[in-house]
Amino acid sequence: MIDVLLADDQSLVRTGFRMILENADDMRVVGEAGNGAQAVAIALDLCPDVVLMDVRMPELDGVSATRRICVDGAAPDTRVLILTTFDLDEYVFAAVQAGASGFLLKDTLAPDLLSAIRVVARGDAVVAPSVTRRLLERYASAGSPGAAAAALDSLTGREREVLGLVARGLSNAEIAGRMYISEGTVKTYVSRVLAKLGLRDRVQAVVYAYECGLVRAGSR
Repeated sequence: MIDVLLADDQSLVRTGFRMILENADDMRVVGEAGNGAQAVAIALDLCPDVVLMDVRMPELDGVSATRRICVDGAAPDTRVLILTTFDLDEYVFAAVQAGASGFLLKDTLAPDLLSAIRVVARGDAVVAPSVTRRLLERYASAGSPGAAAAALDSLTGREREVLGLVARGLSNAEIAGRMYISEGTVKTYVSRVLAKLGLRDRVQAVVYAYECGLVRAGSR
């Protein structure tokens, strides 16, 4: 059973998500928070598997709450899935840097929301290609490519190729088809890339690939 904490300052939004999750046999809502401070406190108390985290909330915003949960160790086994809208892209980027395992739009269809929660709960990450591209096109030039690119020397040519395709939002199955290898082999490559670069998951891999210049804004 996947334990989920809902963090959003709008009660109607929380009610809507609760109704969706209660229809899933493998999920249960263990708590609700109306602001970021409550989200951190409840996450520390209940240690849910996943927090559905809004960005703009009173007292403590979703980015700061995510950082306290994921980076500061308030609930190290809890994963955060950010819920946002297009006009909040910059907040999502900050949340990914703060340790979020992915992000979804608030108008995401119910099956996609449930699928994303399952992906995050098992330790992977959710990267929405359309939002990712908008995020990184805005921030790709803001980092320090030289420092990030240096670590790329540890990757083989195939590992670099896999990282580039991950950054473009391709799934393991799509990468396997593109590279003419098995999906299991892709998973192995991804694991090696994450280990060599010291990255937590695919979300961090996407950000890294853009920051180091492996993938350019607007590329496909």
